[in-house]
Order: sequence, then C-alpha cells, then structure tokens
Amino acid sequence: PGRERQHCSSPKPQRSESSGPSLSLPHPLRSPLFWSSLLHWFGGGGCFRFFFFFFSFFFFCCKEKQTVFFFSELVCCILTCSLQRSRQSSRRAKSVEDDDEGHLIYRVGDWLQERYEIISTLGEGTFGRVVQCAARLEINVLEKLNEKDPENKNLCVQMFDWFDYHGHMCISFELLGLSTFDFLKDNNYLPYPIHQVRHMAYQVCQAVKFLHDNKLTHTDLKPENILFVNSDYELTYNLEKKRDERSVKSTAIRVVDFGSATFDHEHHSTIVSTRHYRAPEVLLELGWTQPCDVWSIGCIVFEYYVGFTLFQTHDNREHLAMMERILGPIPSRMIRKTRKQKYFYHGRLDWDENTSAGRYVRENCKPLRRYLTSEAEDHHHLFDLIESMLEYEPSKRITLAEALKHPFFDMLKTEPSTKVWDSSRDISR
Repeated sequence: PGRERQHCSSPKPQRSESSGPSLSLPHPLRSPLFWSSLLHWFGGGGCFRFFFFFFSFFFFCCKEKQTVFFFSELVCCILTCSLQRSRQSSRRAKSVEDDDEGHLIYRVGDWLQERYEIISTLGEGTFGRVVQCAARLEINVLEKLNEKDPENKNLCVQMFDWFDYHGHMCISFELLGLSTFDFLKDNNYLPYPIHQVRHMAYQVCQAVKFLHDNKLTHTDLKPENILFVNSDYELTYNLEKKRDERSVKSTAIRVVDFGSATFDHEHHSTIVSTRHYRAPEVLLELGWTQPCDVWSIGCIVFEYYVGFTLFQTHDNREHLAMMERILGPIPSRMIRKTRKQKYFYHGRLDWDENTSAGRYVRENCKPLRRYLTSEAEDHHHLFDLIESMLEYEPSKRITLAEALKHPFFDMLKTEPSTKVWDSSRDISR
C-alpha cells in the first residue's frame, strides 16, 4: 500500500506489474562482447549513436519436467544495421513466428526444439530498455551458479537449459510459485507471521551469502525477486476483519533475477537496486559492494514483518529524510565524502519539515523500534537484526555470515531445511 514504487535508474516495471527477472542497463558495459559489438555496428556508419532495445518477456509452463520458459524479445529502435535486421525478421515473423512488435507467436500445444510442449502461459509483461547482450550475461551468471551448486543447495533459482529459438532467447527454469511480494499483495498486505519471517529471512541470507562468498553481488534484491517454491496456502476467515486470510503452507524460497548481478572485478554501475531497497552508499554515490545487498535484505525482512515498504518514496532527498527519521542522522563522514552535496547544507541534510513532503515523512515514518508489534523477545531479536542490516556505514553493517548466527535464528538451528551448506567455492569469472 502507499505510494507507487519507483524502480532503479534503468526503466523497470512498476510494482503493480507482474514480477520477474529484470535487467540493469549498465550491466552489459562490463562485457568485452558488448564493446566489440559496438565497434562492429558503428564501423561503417561514421556517426556515433547510442541505442537501446525494448525487452519483453513471457513465462510458459512446459511439459518436460514442468519447466518455466523465459522468452526475451529484443526489438531495435534506432541503429540502422539492426533496423535492417529487424525488417528482415519482421518479414519472417508476420508469416511464421513473430507479431508486429517482434513477440513470439505461440499457442498451447506448440513444441519448441522438438522437446518442450507449451502447456499454459504463466504471466507476461514488458521490462525496461536493455542492450542486446544483457540476456547472455545473465545466462553466464546462472551457468556459474549451476556449476558451483549443481544440487541447488544454496537456494538460488536453477536454470535447466537455454537456447536461441529463431532469434528469441529462451531460458528454462525450475517451476516456482508466487513471489513473496505477490503473495503479500494477494493477501491484502497481511504481514507474514514471525515464525515464517524467521525461516524466509534465514534462507535469503543463506542464498545471498553464497553469492557473496563467490565474489558476486545481486544488486536487485526485493520481495518480487524472492519466490516461494510452492505458494499453496491454507485459508481461514477473520471474523474481526470480515475477510479471508491466507497462510502459505511452505516457506521454502528461491532467490531469482541475476540480470544485474555483478562480480567484484567487473564494472560497478553508479546506481543499482530498486528504489525502496537502495542502500545509502548507492544514493550518495560513494561506491558499493556486497553490503548493499545486506541493506536490501533488511528492508525486505521489515516488509515481511509489517506488510508494507519501509522507505516508500520516489525522491532521493525524501529518501534520505526518511532514513534519518527512522534510523537517525546520516554519519558526517558519509556527508563529507559524497559528491551529492546538493542534498546537504552545513554538514546536515537540507530538509524542510514544513513542506508537504516534510509533513508526509513526519506523519508516515517513525523510529524503527516503534514498528514493533509485540514486546516478545523474538520480536526484539528481529529488530536488532534489522538494525544491524540497516547500519549506514557499509563497513559497519552486519555480514551475512554474522547474520546467520544471530539470536533471532536460534530456533531454526535444528531444522534440516535451514542447514548452512558449504558455499565457499569461488566462481568469479
């Protein structure tokens, strides 16, 4: 609930759209393939043009192993040589495989590669603008993860297969349930019970620790990118609120969407993460590493507990004001180091509480501990963990190895489903 969410700097789907894999625009700039492609494309033109492609997706449920297909369509907008290729594919598409917008025309019962039968459409939508090789980079990350975790013990989505089907990039994933956000939304934003928050938070920490141990930062963690393995639920009727309420039967989850994932040695885009889960070092352009994921997890766990977003804003200055209202003053060291001095005046956040924005922050935000819904010990343990994850200074922020040992998770130690698996193998490329 509340104001509509704004996603990260590259255009991305609004919160009301179907969730799914998203790709960050700067991500392909790290690839030599991208630059060699640019040289090839611009070689004969003599005129430097920057260009984008529209990126669309479809999810299918397919017969073989009930695999999920992720179909990405790349439609050129500007570049001349790609326009020529687009026209050629358009002539082919209208009679055979594509519609006028370049999307794959499919029907239930169609077979792909003489191997996969389309059974039903699971969802569809349009994502932001991305350059052409971004999809291949995501596949590269997924292949590395599969290589180092073939038994899928570290709770990242498993890619079964990928192939190019007449110009349409197809990725076959394990079939999963709803995202943790979609379940929350469909349940009228009823918060998850604390025992479910505990298990979900532990698994997210475990999965992302596996990435961090292997020199990889996810950069776009959010409830939409955490999916239930099975989102079946039990239904009860709340007499007081006069409505049905859902309780998910199993809180087993998978982390998905590695389109923006970044290895330590690769180019780091200035702005990453969806707005509401964006760490202060990213907002202030101080550089980022793995701790930015930890901040995102803190925001996610809070959202599971209360049912709404901690930082519901679209504006950097307002975002910083919310942080100060909830977490206290931004450290002076970070203020001194940032290039974003326009947000500060005499070493303090330049913020007028008497404006409409100021009143909004004052009325809708409060110190973190005031969001507690119970004085029980495990609730206080949870907020101690969230506070540690929402530490302003990245160097002081709790690591996920430390988080997994936090007292909040003590009740899970004997559960085999939350066993900490070995994730120390290096997969950096």
